[in-house]
Amino acid sequence: MSVQERKQRERADRERLIVATARELAEQQGWDAVTTRRLAERIEYSQPVLYSHFRGKREIIGAVALDGATEMAIALRAATSAADGPHTRVTALAHAYLDFAARNPAVYDALFQLDGGLAYAQEDTPEPLKDAFAALLESLGEVAGDGVHPGLFTEVFWASLHGLATLTRAGRLLPEDAAQRVELLVDRLAVV
Repeated sequence: MSVQERKQRERADRERLIVATARELAEQQGWDAVTTRRLAERIEYSQPVLYSHFRGKREIIGAVALDGATEMAIALRAATSAADGPHTRVTALAHAYLDFAARNPAVYDALFQLDGGLAYAQEDTPEPLKDAFAALLESLGEVAGDGVHPGLFTEVFWASLHGLATLTRAGRLLPEDAAQRVELLVDRLAVV
């Protein structure tokens, strides 16, 4: 291995450590606790080293969001791959989405609530975000209904899931009705 290759590998390792540490800190204490000073202390590097990887917290949030989008796409596809039939598949998708949001609140915030400097629904949208949307579209496109654009239907269904995720997390919805909400959403919106 050349010196250049070793330096590139070490740089990539440091970057992964910064992102993982930011995510861990955000999951434990919230995004307000994530500062470059605290990150530098936790990973035992100087703040200038952090700034050599990320210009600031916004870019770190973006990196966490991209990793989260990849994880969410994997979770959605895993949940739907074993489902038999459109209704079961869409129900599994909805539960997997809501479970991901509940298990990873800081990542979910990085993806959908905070400014990570990422473009959404644009030509320059990063691939992990496009793939997460594609993971939704793969199951939802087949239940959009006649004359309904699959992408538009996916956006509406996704917005409904996002609303359920954020309202549940904020304690605005009764937890015991969660399964009924998913069934109602699937039964009323999806044409199966």
